[in-house]
Amino acid sequence: MKLIFEKSVEGRQGSVVADSGVPDKTGLIPEKFLRSSLELPEVSEVDIVRHYTKLSTMNYGVDSGFYPLGSCTMKYSPKINEETARLPGFALTHPLQPVELSQGNLELMFNLEKMLCEITGFERFTLQPAAGAQGELTGIMIIQAYFRKKKEKRSRILVTDSSHGTNPASVSICGFEAVEVKSDSKGNVDLVDLKQKMSKEVAGLMLTNPNTLGLFDNNIIEVCKIVHSRGGLVYCDGANLNAILGKTKPADAGFDIIHLNLHKTFSTPHGGGGPGAGPVGVTKELARFLPKPLIEKKGNRFVFDYSSKDSIGKVKGFYGNFGVLVRAYTYIKSVGGSGLKRVSENAVLNANYLLARLKKTYHLPYNRFCQHEFVLDDKNLANGVTTMDVAKRLLDYGFHAPTVYFPLIVHGAIMIEPTETESKETLDAFAEAMEKIVSEAKENPELVKNAPSKTIVGRLDAVKAAREPILKWQQKN
Repeated sequence: MKLIFEKSVEGRQGSVVADSGVPDKTGLIPEKFLRSSLELPEVSEVDIVRHYTKLSTMNYGVDSGFYPLGSCTMKYSPKINEETARLPGFALTHPLQPVELSQGNLELMFNLEKMLCEITGFERFTLQPAAGAQGELTGIMIIQAYFRKKKEKRSRILVTDSSHGTNPASVSICGFEAVEVKSDSKGNVDLVDLKQKMSKEVAGLMLTNPNTLGLFDNNIIEVCKIVHSRGGLVYCDGANLNAILGKTKPADAGFDIIHLNLHKTFSTPHGGGGPGAGPVGVTKELARFLPKPLIEKKGNRFVFDYSSKDSIGKVKGFYGNFGVLVRAYTYIKSVGGSGLKRVSENAVLNANYLLARLKKTYHLPYNRFCQHEFVLDDKNLANGVTTMDVAKRLLDYGFHAPTVYFPLIVHGAIMIEPTETESKETLDAFAEAMEKIVSEAKENPELVKNAPSKTIVGRLDAVKAAREPILKWQQKN
């Protein structure tokens, strides 16, 4: 398929613009900033429409097929969420609009915070952070402010070896030293290693529960007690909340801080790079350190409260990604409390159904019931076929590949999260494709190693793309 630039014909145009009546040279813009041509493609309107319509049919997304990305919760997003987010009162509100003219928006955010508190057990939330990674950073900044207020100098943060890569990055940005804590043979935090590394130098522990192996830590209450016994705080990476909605509250386990990915758990999948929302919840003791402003209700009015003297300050311009907040609010209200519980039950059921079927052909490094996701590895693949080969071959069967090579503690990891929105028929079709690939690796390995062969674009040279990226199109002479 030709690029839009390659379809360009000099003099052809897709619009007619009336003469503005303004002289070409007004002198308002310095000559050095004026350009006679933007070098844009010259095409007709119908060619533009057909070109981009064709491109849209080549794209793959949650609305067009199964998207089993482990650790990302890429589930189907109900279209009612999009309808509410596009209501004029929400979509057309200007970020600088006065509070008096934004009462409906503030009420939604105020109520969303209350719902997130109820779901997780925490005292207060900030809705400002624009993504999970920024939520993590906000959480570590709160930990830093907490110990600064206590006049305690602590230089280290413990991070589990199964954590998301953004965890140690957030720690480092805040000036702490990231210290890795190992997992034990069952996929839980190694209590012996944790006890050895937990000291007065440690400000806190970051971990995901359920973790990135898809396992609920059996010792989570003991883990929190160990950290608290030395005065540290426990941070929960809430990326995997989809597994425990309505079943357990992270605050009840002993966590002090959590970030949530509204764009994962609450149905606005973040494929394509955004937008996201990563609210941060804290215990009552830490609420004064939350970013300001917080939203308060005074009488019948909702206001921004900037009064906290211990706040870490703003972390996001205006007040977060409001469109994602509207979608999450809609999802929670439409599903309801009992519905959220069923979401997790079905997510866990789907994951364990796939696990039980695929562990017959693939190796399962942690042979336990999983939560919403699970991790296979490459141990049973024959003839030098790799995890990446499996991922590429899945494309030929019409499925988006699962997450591969993560978490790093599993060699050749294949991380699968089916979510609650997929039917048994879809899961069976995916499992059948995965099983066929194992057979192909034994009988016709070159077919798998050279995949994909049925897609618009074949296998790319990933190393060359990383080392010699071409970031713009240039006309060939």
